Amino acid sequence: MTGRRRVSSGSPWEGPYGYSRAIVDGDACWVAGTTDPSDDHPGDAEAQARAALGIIERALAEAGFGLADVVRTRMYVTRAEDALRVAAVHGEVFRDVRPAATLVVVSALIEPRMLVEIEVDAVRARD
Repeated sequence: MTGRRRVSSGSPWEGPYGYSRAIVDGDACWVAGTTDPSDDHPGDAEAQARAALGIIERALAEAGFGLADVVRTRMYVTRAEDALRVAAVHGEVFRDVRPAATLVVVSALIEPRMLVEIEVDAVRARD
């Protein structure tokens, strides 16, 4: 597969804010920072991390990639006390993949209810 292509998650923010959920170029895929946009998990960083990773997994699948192709993750949390719980969710999802990972505490995300944002980079495995 060659050429650049955009993958949309249908987020209402993608068009107005000028971004795509993911960009695919050849054997690489970059998934934008992803949060849990629902009100289903207020105050629960662990559940928000699971929801964000679910959105990421769906974007990767639409792009022709899978979680096993992920080579790098970046996790942002707004509360230091949530870091280990979010890291544990990451570990459950990527246990055997073990991508290079970064987890940082930030002062805020764009929406105060959002406690976690995750982005990933993937490279399609060569046979």
